[in-house]
Order: sequence, then C-alpha cells, then structure tokens
Amino acid sequence: MAETKKLLRALAGEIQDVPPIWMMRQAGRYLPEYRATRAQAGDFLSLCYNPDLAAEVTLQPIRRYGFDAAILFADILLIPQALGADLWFVTGEGPRLSTITSQSDFDVLKPATDIHETLSPIYETLRILTRELPSETALIGFAGAPWTVATYMIAGKGTPDQAPAHALREGNPALFDALIERITEATIDYLSMQIEAGAETVKIFDSWAGSLKGHAFQKYALEPCRRITAALKEKHPDIPVIGFPREAGEKYVGFAKATGVDCVALDNSVDPEWAAANVQVDGCVQGNLKSSHMVTGGQALIDDTRRIVKAFSKGPHIFNLGHGITPDADPENVQLMIDTVRGG
Repeated sequence: MAETKKLLRALAGEIQDVPPIWMMRQAGRYLPEYRATRAQAGDFLSLCYNPDLAAEVTLQPIRRYGFDAAILFADILLIPQALGADLWFVTGEGPRLSTITSQSDFDVLKPATDIHETLSPIYETLRILTRELPSETALIGFAGAPWTVATYMIAGKGTPDQAPAHALREGNPALFDALIERITEATIDYLSMQIEAGAETVKIFDSWAGSLKGHAFQKYALEPCRRITAALKEKHPDIPVIGFPREAGEKYVGFAKATGVDCVALDNSVDPEWAAANVQVDGCVQGNLKSSHMVTGGQALIDDTRRIVKAFSKGPHIFNLGHGITPDADPENVQLMIDTVRGG
C-alpha cells in the first residue's frame, strides 16, 4: 500500500520524525556486488539493457542497507540512443555520442514516439522490480532533463562548462529549440511508460541546470520540466515528480510552484537552513549531504547529517546526497549515514 512507503508519504507532504533515505547512484561502483554483476554483464550498456542484471544491481543496495526507495538502474543517455544517436562508453573516461551540431545531424533522429523498442528492456527491469522489491520500498523511475541530455548530444561527451551546447543555443536557436523539443517529447513518453511499468514516482535530473543563466534558465530548465510534469500529471495524476535543477542556487526558490513538481532535490552548494526557509516552504525537499562524506566518514559526516535532518525537520524531507555517490566511497560510511539519520 502506498501509504506504508515513507518516500511516498514525504512526497505527499507528510512531515515524518525520521525522513526516508535513498542515495543518488546508490547502485554503483562503490559496492563490490555491483562490480561483480557489471563484470558478468560485460560492459555498462549491456548491464543497462539486461533486465535481470539491471534489476539485480537496483536491488543490491536495498538488500545491504534497507533504503526507503530503489531507483531504476539505467542511464540518462539511453534517450539519445533510442532517438538514433550512437552511444558508447570509454573505460575511465565516460560516455561518447555521435554529435548533433547541424540540421542534417538532427534530421536523422527518430520521432519521439519511436523510442520504445530500444527502451523496452528498461520497462521490463521495472516490472521485475515491482515483483522483487520489499513492500515498504518505493520504486523511482527517472530521466535526464532536456537541457542536460542536449549538452551531451551536442558535445558528444560531458564537458566542464557545456560550452558547445551554449554555442549552439546562441548560434542556431532554431536547431537548438528543435532538439530540446524532441528530447522533451521523448522524455514524456519514456517516463510515462516507466510509470505504466511500475515506477511509483519519477525524477528529472537536470545535472547541468546551473550553467543556464537568466532567461535561459527559465526557457531551457524550468519550462521543459514544467511541460514534462504537466503531461505526466495529466496521464498519471497520482504519481509524484521530483525535480533536480542542480546548482540552481537562488533559482531553487519557487521552482516547485513554477514547474508543478512535488519535490525539489537540492545539491550541497546550498545551505540547508536557507533551503528550509526559502524552498521547503513550497513542499517536499530532497538532499543534501556532500557526497565526499561517503569517502571521508567520521564525525564530520555525523555532524553534517544531523544538521541537515534538523534543518528540514519542520517540513516534508527526503534525506539524500547533494549529488551521486562516487566510486571511491566506503560502504561503511553509507551505513554510518543511515544509522545517524535513523538513530539521531
């Protein structure tokens, strides 16, 4: 039953004595059991597209830690691949894609409605998880936000300042807008199918939202998130949406009201007391412990964890990191964080 799941209760606005906990990238390279399954799969994309193995790595941190939510194991760049972009991963360097820098590049992309054959294994992973997860554990689906996905499609890889995407946005706004539109439409379809396959909430990751300034933030971070959320709410009115405009800073204020999301995830560059006063007033917030604490541990981890729990204790809160856990994290520090949240 939904009301027994702490994460869904927080998303519905309930204030809980102990907030629900999960971590971004909680299924990942810091866990030895993940590394073993990844080796079994052969490579990262093979793992994403193998429903049995993807479900297994999604379940691993739930078995080990008892998190209140599991997040689908997939990748934000599966959407570009489903649209027809070439995608591969370079060991030690990360993803590489064929680039979209001209109209002819864009013209070879598939319509947004033609993504589901490629992505059908992802939906099967969700169906497996709905059967395998503990009854108290919520299931989170996700996608990358259009701006963030576009930055990779334009540059062909991650970049420190998203300069290629900004250059296309300013130099060829018609092409850029068409790309954002295609990604937005595909994301709506993708997340809707995830919900139909069993996701109980979905999260929109805008990892590079902070590099959008002024009106560009409004047009390319806020507005696509609003459109996706509205479309999902129309089809699935009971499914909450989490938005994560990372490094939005002052633009976190009012983001929930402007987009319709049920929860705003916060990175660790914002002060939790400030966020409680300025962001949590509009509803649930998620965050925002520094990921580096999962490496260093100790009393600093305990102190910062307690500070965040206290800062957000007067409103609905989901405890999480301010960004994804890193491969060099110590699994024992994850347990220390959980024990601190749950034990005071």
